[in-house]
Amino acid sequence: MIIGITGGIGSGKSVIAKQLREMGYAVYDTDSEAKRLIVEDAAVHKQMIQLFGSDVYKDGIYQTAFVAQRVFTDKSLLAQLNAIVHPAVRADILRWATMQDSPSFRKGLGVGLCFVECAILYQAGFDTLCDKVVAVTAPEDIRLKRVIARDHSTIDKVRARMRAQEADKDLRRANLVINNDGNTPIPILCEEIIQLLKK
Repeated sequence: MIIGITGGIGSGKSVIAKQLREMGYAVYDTDSEAKRLIVEDAAVHKQMIQLFGSDVYKDGIYQTAFVAQRVFTDKSLLAQLNAIVHPAVRADILRWATMQDSPSFRKGLGVGLCFVECAILYQAGFDTLCDKVVAVTAPEDIRLKRVIARDHSTIDKVRARMRAQEADKDLRRANLVINNDGNTPIPILCEEIIQLLKK
């Protein structure tokens, strides 16, 4: 069973995903895997050069800041970037999920459940790959404090990122909403998630 994990910036979805890994569950991190595919997948590599030019890679290293600067002010370019990366990630999730279902890859507690962590799960259409979706949330003031401490950003910039993600819409579509306000220890929160998913 594939479970999507999503949530807005500062909600703590990555902390929950990390704990699930420590509990023995397989977790696919779409952010890191997308970055890997941009470098390693030959078809993606070729399309990225066609879209952004040869400056998108320097000595084989993907120039994240260069691309971010280009797409920040150009929604059309961002859509073209997503049209390259999202299908590649989708195919990779399916490959990965098939491996998790193989007896040789089953380990310990994680049998039967695997997780896909993605901030833009619905926007990318990855929710259609999931049997259920868990949305992680937290009060806005807590999310702001977390992100400002983590990224050393300003409150206005963080609020702008929150608005852009439209995380509130995701909460209404999820099968399970988890409040990660810091009052419940993460291991206990994850145990609760597993129990609720197994019902």
